[in-house]
Amino acid sequence: MHEIKLNELADDKALTQAVVQITQMLGMYQAELARVLGLQCADIGDFASGKKRLQTGSTEWAKARQFVTLYERLYQHFGGDAVAMYHWLRTTHPQLAASPLLLMVDEGRLDAVVAWFDTAATWKPQNADKEKH
Repeated sequence: MHEIKLNELADDKALTQAVVQITQMLGMYQAELARVLGLQCADIGDFASGKKRLQTGSTEWAKARQFVTLYERLYQHFGGDAVAMYHWLRTTHPQLAASPLLLMVDEGRLDAVVAWFDTAATWKPQNADKEKH
């Protein structure tokens, strides 16, 4: 995996490409991204093919920015370790009472997953091994 930083995504094209790329790197389906962003599967297909872009200032735009923020947090915490990032998203965590992927896709709670990273200041890197397994 490679690092993607929200502050380096200058326009609608860059943000659209980033969310599609992150979805692929995290092993998510386009349908899952559609649910996270509140869009249709066809919209994500259009994003992937370059036929369509996220609209600046829309609700989907805000959710896409939050999705990139989540990726940044995951990347930073796991040092870009794709397997650890993939596993963390799909593992039930007591602090969240579910898997982060389930929260984002089925419950529309991307904000709760991002907020967990923002408020988990005591969650130190040495604990990452416990989260990985």
